Amino acid sequence: MQRSRNILALDAAGAACSCAVWSEGQIAARYFESMSRGQSERLVPMADEVMERAGLEYSQLDAIAVTLGPGGFTGVRIGLATARAFALALSRPVIGVTNFEAVAAAALQEECAGHSLVAVLDAKRADLYAQAFRMGDDFSANDQTQGFLDPLTAPTALLPDELDTYLPDGPLVLIGDAVEVAGASLKAAGRQFKFSRGKGLTDASLVAALAAGRPLPDPELPSPGPLYLRAPDVTLPGGRPFGARPGAVRSKQGS
Repeated sequence: MQRSRNILALDAAGAACSCAVWSEGQIAARYFESMSRGQSERLVPMADEVMERAGLEYSQLDAIAVTLGPGGFTGVRIGLATARAFALALSRPVIGVTNFEAVAAAALQEECAGHSLVAVLDAKRADLYAQAFRMGDDFSANDQTQGFLDPLTAPTALLPDELDTYLPDGPLVLIGDAVEVAGASLKAAGRQFKFSRGKGLTDASLVAALAAGRPLPDPELPSPGPLYLRAPDVTLPGGRPFGARPGAVRSKQGS
């Protein structure tokens, strides 16, 4: 853990917008606001406010941390674009943290003993996003170290009734904003699980703490990219679906 490191953390990927500053080995300031839209207008003023509360100038930062998704397509892009803008202006590196990691980090160590920790996020469709972790013994709320969340599965988007076969064997702890849906499916499958007492939304304070335990990337290297687990629900001008090459024409049924 780099206790002397100063980090500004940003999140706009989910159902909230938040910023936090890590300094002197702890969260020096944080701002969290639930919102489904409007992150583009709030994120930078929010960052200015937490920097002022922390008593730091932007030039004193060592890195910018940001959530990579999965989450809302627009929110993920807003967070990444803002982090990259700060990083470019300050010549500082960007540290990426997935929303799975940020949500899982809110779980309590004692409730995860002997259990796999599963972050389940609302994908706003019939499916959900999920990833399983093992919480290491080196975790404490005020001293989070790199590697305390060991991934047990790859991040994925899947239907609720596919969770049972996707997740590791044994008892589970569920955390995230899709725990009710996931729990109903796992109960039907006869799995043993419990809900975490930790908050199920991404908070930039946990993003900052996770980033503080990671090596500083080379600022000359490209910033991390988004974690998209499916194509976004976006239609481009002319009715062309996102990702389709220009001039591509949808086939019509029966043609």
